[in-house]
Amino acid sequence: METRSTLFKQLIPLSVALFAVGTDGFVIAGLLPQIAADLGVGVSAAGQLVTAFALAFAVSAPIVGAVTSSMDRRNALYLALAVFIAGNAITAIGPNYQVVMIARIITAIGAGLIGSASFSAAAAIAPEARRGQALAFVMGGLTLAIAFGLPAGTLIGGADWRITLWVVAGIGVVALLGVAVALPPIMLPADSLKARLQPLRQGWVFGVLLVTMASLAGTHVLYTYISPAVEGATAGSTTALTVILLAWGVGNMVGNTVAGRLADRFPPEHVATGGLVAAAVLLAVSPLAVTNMAVAVVWAVLWGVFVSLPVVPQQSRFVTLAPTASAVLLGLNNSAIYVGVALGGALGGLLQEQITPARLGLVAAGISLAGALVNLGTRRTSTASTSTEPAPQAA
Repeated sequence: METRSTLFKQLIPLSVALFAVGTDGFVIAGLLPQIAADLGVGVSAAGQLVTAFALAFAVSAPIVGAVTSSMDRRNALYLALAVFIAGNAITAIGPNYQVVMIARIITAIGAGLIGSASFSAAAAIAPEARRGQALAFVMGGLTLAIAFGLPAGTLIGGADWRITLWVVAGIGVVALLGVAVALPPIMLPADSLKARLQPLRQGWVFGVLLVTMASLAGTHVLYTYISPAVEGATAGSTTALTVILLAWGVGNMVGNTVAGRLADRFPPEHVATGGLVAAAVLLAVSPLAVTNMAVAVVWAVLWGVFVSLPVVPQQSRFVTLAPTASAVLLGLNNSAIYVGVALGGALGGLLQEQITPARLGLVAAGISLAGALVNLGTRRTSTASTSTEPAPQAA
């Protein structure tokens, strides 16, 4: 059993890798006007770079994960980070919209493998009693990116959006070096693409993935359009918007840390359900909260805390219920996260013509509450599955 300090050192490069992925995935949204102007396209077309990244991530993660499943997790991370770094470099030098779009898809393929390899490696090296905390620590890189990566990247990219992509590529290099120095060899059971998708035939697995998608979709219906949604509080001030984004990000960091500890002490499905219900309540009152700056900041912190609670318990749940297939299931869950991001952003865009951005929180609340209801049914199904059926096995 690894000591706490040794485990911490091994998890740091995984968290840094997720920080790079999170910054890369979120920062484009803050740079859309600059990107659109530079590439000679409309803001809506530039926005498709975000959607393309999320969809490519979701689709490629199980496929690339299956192809690389026989590799040492350290070597898989070498490959993933190399593709990720190359994709960001190509994006930074892309001369036109078409090249940048292709580069974003390449970057997403690397990012998808980074996510699944990082979480499966963390679950493999952590003692069972600390598994939730280990997953939360790695996930902390993503929440840190939300808290600081997005505003910092937007600030850096204010002069030239391409500089931000070079910075992200540099973070990827740091993560690669950290993996080489700190992470031990980790071999997990190899599996085919068919084996990776096989767990979807079990109702409880599909249900847990639906909960993950609902959690992220509910979040990004509103978060994708947070700038116009909180305009009543910010009066169009970029500084005020940055404060709200930071408040939300700090809330995410707190919620992620709490989620890891709660998932180790209580049934993970209870933690996820509580987070979804609390997030739904906060989203339901968002039209009232976003009209005043002070209230909006407090609301953003609380929303960030509760909206981040379900993710780590979902991961912990997969590892606990199907430990031999944890790499497969964590990869599918990572895909579900980005499907939720893409669906939430797309739905929020479609609803812009029907309701004001400030009222998108009402739709988001409904999605989060639906996720909580699905989770209640999934909890009963998964309990029955573990007592009457074998857990999904890797090939």
